[in-house]
Amino acid sequence: MIAFFNWSGLRLPRVAGQRPLWLGWAFLLVLLAIRPSLAQAHRTLCNQGDHRFSARLPSGVSVTVGPPHTSSFAVRSCTAEILSGKRKLAVAEDVQQADLDMFGVDLNGAGPVAAFQLKKSPDTCCLNYEIYSLLGVPHLIRTLTGGFFNAADTDLDGRIEIWAEDGQAVDGLEGLPAASFDFLPTYVLRFENNRLLDATPEFAAHFDEIIQDIRAKVSAPQLMDFKQSDGKLSFSTAEVERLHNLRATKIAVLEIVWNYLYSGREEDAWKSLREMWPATDLDRIHLAIASRRRNGILSQIDGSTDPPGGKKHATIFEETAVSPAQPIDMFGPPFESSFPRHVFLDLVIDSAGKVRSVKPEAMSYVREWKFVPAQKHGHSVASRLDLSVSLMR
Repeated sequence: MIAFFNWSGLRLPRVAGQRPLWLGWAFLLVLLAIRPSLAQAHRTLCNQGDHRFSARLPSGVSVTVGPPHTSSFAVRSCTAEILSGKRKLAVAEDVQQADLDMFGVDLNGAGPVAAFQLKKSPDTCCLNYEIYSLLGVPHLIRTLTGGFFNAADTDLDGRIEIWAEDGQAVDGLEGLPAASFDFLPTYVLRFENNRLLDATPEFAAHFDEIIQDIRAKVSAPQLMDFKQSDGKLSFSTAEVERLHNLRATKIAVLEIVWNYLYSGREEDAWKSLREMWPATDLDRIHLAIASRRRNGILSQIDGSTDPPGGKKHATIFEETAVSPAQPIDMFGPPFESSFPRHVFLDLVIDSAGKVRSVKPEAMSYVREWKFVPAQKHGHSVASRLDLSVSLMR
C-alpha cells in the first residue's frame, strides 16, 4: 500500500525580515510505502540507490545522501557527501546503504557534527558509524564499526548518547545471525573531549525492563527442557518442533545474560548464565560470549563516564524562539487502518534531532522519526514542534 503525508498544516515561525530557514518544508509531500514495524528496526535513508535526501544548515554546510550522480536508472548503490562552500567531502561512494543519523548537532561540546551510518557491502551484517566535524573544513573525527547506531539526548539532560547495538559481536554466535535476536547487546556511549566513553551503567533501569520482559516470556517448563539439552542443540530433523522451542529459549537466555553484562553487571550476567544454561556446556558458552564481547564495540571504547552528579534538564525551546527542526526521516504508521486520517501532533525533539515525546501518545511510531534539530545561536537545542498531518491513500 502506498500512502502520502501532507505537511501543509505545519506552522513555521518567521523572524522579522527573514525567510523561514526551512521554507520548503511547509510544502513537503513525502511518498513512502507502509511497512510493518519490524522492518523499520534499522532504517536507512538510501538502500541500494532507492532514495535521495539533502539538507542545509544556516551556516551554509549541506549534506546529500542518495544514489550516485548519474543518468542511469540501474544504479543500485548509495553515496553520501558534505558540501562546505566550494569544498566537497565524499563520505561514501558506491556503498549498499547510507544513512544520516545526525546533522548540525552540537555533540557534547564538540561543535556541530554530522554522523553517517554506512553498509559497504551486502556481506556484512552491520553498519559503520562515521562522525564528521563541521567546524572549519569538514573532517572525520571518529569511526565506530560493527553495529547499529542511534544518537539521542535520551533523558533530556543536555548530553547526547550514542546507543550502539553490538551486532557483529553476536552475528554467527551459536550459528545464529544477528537478525535472530530481538534485543542485541547494547552500549550507551558518549563522545566527550575526543574520547568515546561507556555510560551504559547509567541506564541500568532500561536494561532491567528488557530483562523482565524476556523472563516473563520464558516458562519454567521451557527453561527446564533447555537445561536438559546439550546447549548446542544437536538434534535430529525429526525433532523440528522441539528444536524450534529450544532455540527460542536459548536466544532468550543469551539476551538476558548480555543485558546484564553490557550494563556493567558482570556478576549478575554469569550468575544468570549458570542458572539457565545446561551445566555440561557452561564453560564453552561463557568463553564464547566473553570473547565475542572483547572483540566487538568494547575494543573501540576509550573509557567510562564519571558517576552522574545532580540531574540536569535541557531547556526545551518553543517554535518561535529557534530556527525550527527539519525532517530527515519520517514514515507512515505500521498499520495504516488503525490511525486517523488527520491528526495534530505535539512533538518534543531533542538536540540530537530525535523525538522524545509525542502527543497523542497513540502515535508512538512517530518516536522513530529523525530531524535536523532546532538551532539557536549556532547550537542545536531541544524544541517543541506542532504538526498538522494528513495521511491520504
